[in-house]
Amino acid sequence: MGFKMGIVGLPNVGKSTLFNALTRTAAAQAANFPFCTIEPNVGDVAVPDARLDQLAAIAGSKQIIPTRMTFVDIAGLVKGASKGEGLGNQFLANIREVDAIAHVLRCFEDGDITHVEGRIDPVADAQTIETELMLADLESVERRLANLQRKLKGGDKEALDQERLLKAAQEALNEGRPARTVKIADEDKKQWNMLQLLTSKPVLYVCNVQESAAAEGNAFSAKVAAMAAAEGNSHVVISARIEEEISQLDTEEQAMFLEEMGLHEAGLDRLIRAGYALLHLQTYFTVGPKEARAWTITAGTAAPQAAGEIHGDFEKGFIRAETIGFDDYVTCKGETGARDAGKLRAEGKSYIVKDGDVMHFLHSK
Repeated sequence: MGFKMGIVGLPNVGKSTLFNALTRTAAAQAANFPFCTIEPNVGDVAVPDARLDQLAAIAGSKQIIPTRMTFVDIAGLVKGASKGEGLGNQFLANIREVDAIAHVLRCFEDGDITHVEGRIDPVADAQTIETELMLADLESVERRLANLQRKLKGGDKEALDQERLLKAAQEALNEGRPARTVKIADEDKKQWNMLQLLTSKPVLYVCNVQESAAAEGNAFSAKVAAMAAAEGNSHVVISARIEEEISQLDTEEQAMFLEEMGLHEAGLDRLIRAGYALLHLQTYFTVGPKEARAWTITAGTAAPQAAGEIHGDFEKGFIRAETIGFDDYVTCKGETGARDAGKLRAEGKSYIVKDGDVMHFLHSK
């Protein structure tokens, strides 16, 4: 299942530099992994997971196929985007197509790079973009409510449900709150998601700091961290310039460079994992001599639906899932050892897949 994260930000915050690093990373991976398509505004990047390498080593897998996340460079945001300023209309259309928003905020000072507002204030920058998205959502909600009137007069049940959800969103937006703050019942979530409200999408704040602050952050990123915590959102500290340099090095050189900078891992790896966590995603594995492969599912997915990520027929004809926990697979040194130790379980249709499960699906044709 594909997941898209849109990268947004005001001009001169380092968004393009960060995206260039992502696309270079994706391009470098293209030779090693299938299904890595690169377009000018899209980077399809592997989600780092050391467990996959461990499993492949144990099974002697010839090929390693990680799960992936797509980053979309969404350009054109300026104040007034909700009214079509700059590339506003294109911006709003693109952002509706992503699952979450990575909001790049300028957390560095540089006299050679001007800020569009003439000051460095990442919290205010975040509020500028949030305001534009809320204004666009409010206009959309009001237009939809007006269009529902005829169906409402006819007592259309679906229209009544839609009106209820739209009014809940309208109330929040009029109070200056994004749509994601509205509490939605489980039975309403499908219809709520169909509204495609911009501010209903989860947000990850990306604090772009100078090279010297890449490890610990700075006063600017600390303010963003406090804002994110208050909102229930996530944040990650990254130096786009460092990431751009890293993306041009081979694996061995990258490790040396990171060590010199006092970093344990590339910021892009943290960004990708943070995006993965933000969307409540998890991974299960299929492992064999041919390939070791990671599969992305949302937390709480049952075994038949997890099987469906491989092929729709697997879900339709699901019989059972032979399952080994990751730790058990490693401790028992593979499937045979796990089976002998009684660690291989036969799970049925009601089983909720756990992160790290190694699975083999049995299904009817």
